[in-house]
Amino acid sequence: MNTREALTEHVPRLRRYARALINNRDLADDLVQDTLERALGRTEQFRPGTDLRAWLFTIMHNLFANQVRRVSARAVHVPVDDESIAEIEFAVPADQTRSLEMRDLDYALQRLPAEQREVVLLVGLEEMSYADAALALDVPIGTVMSRLSRGRERLRALMAGAQPASKLRVVR
Repeated sequence: MNTREALTEHVPRLRRYARALINNRDLADDLVQDTLERALGRTEQFRPGTDLRAWLFTIMHNLFANQVRRVSARAVHVPVDDESIAEIEFAVPADQTRSLEMRDLDYALQRLPAEQREVVLLVGLEEMSYADAALALDVPIGTVMSRLSRGRERLRALMAGAQPASKLRVVR
């Protein structure tokens, strides 16, 4: 299997990570498309025998970081309603509790600093090893572990309903 064929296996994970990272379906799909376009254009840079998934997540991380830097110059993205979708497809199943839990989790994830959210999603959602996450984010493995620890702690607090402190006070 060549690199181009192997890319298709990773599209669902890329989409899931991008959607959790950005929290906007259209922009997340754009990020996935940009990631795949960059990967396809640079297949000669991929070293056979290394982890293709980590390489793709590295590309996505770099693209996302560049987008965040340019966010102030970017216009607000407003999706256009698609009239071809029937209203029945918007029906919500009766399992409101699960829906509320997912909403709360998504809300809490979006309140994490980007550095912590990236690590929590890569390790928790994508089940990457610390080493692969460190490689994808281009940070030391110790940084991954500390960001993950702080991210999980803050996520637990947010899910429990605690308001995160805006500033830490120094007690003397």
